[in-house]
Amino acid sequence: MDIRLASNGLLFDLTLDGADLAPDTSLETAVLLSLFTDRRAEPGDVPAGEDPKGWWGDSYAQSDDRIGSRLWLLKRSKLLPETAERARGYARESLQWLLDDGITSDVSVTAELHRPDRLNLSVILRRPDGRQESYQYPDLWETLKHGV
Repeated sequence: MDIRLASNGLLFDLTLDGADLAPDTSLETAVLLSLFTDRRAEPGDVPAGEDPKGWWGDSYAQSDDRIGSRLWLLKRSKLLPETAERARGYARESLQWLLDDGITSDVSVTAELHRPDRLNLSVILRRPDGRQESYQYPDLWETLKHGV
């Protein structure tokens, strides 16, 4: 169980239940952390000398588990169909751990381009027991542009 995060698209905050932190029995907090924390860039993703970002703890991981997504790399991109496809791939990559750890039996990600300045992201997760959870991020492009 996670602590529930709330998001208005640009800002994320802990949710309270009275004076206590609210629990999250869904996968929403896991999805938010997977999508909106900065995963370290792969070699060739950024020019030499530019910050590859990422969580320092990933340097010491015992396996290939890494935190976050490479969605931050799209911040300077033009909003083109190729950008939407990269966003879908980066989002899917960041959620792969849910499959690897057996938390979900299927992860589906859709990225839709709505010109001139909108990129919508949709995530559908199927649990091993058949339950389905879906999350929509209709303002992904705005979120990326503000560096969240």
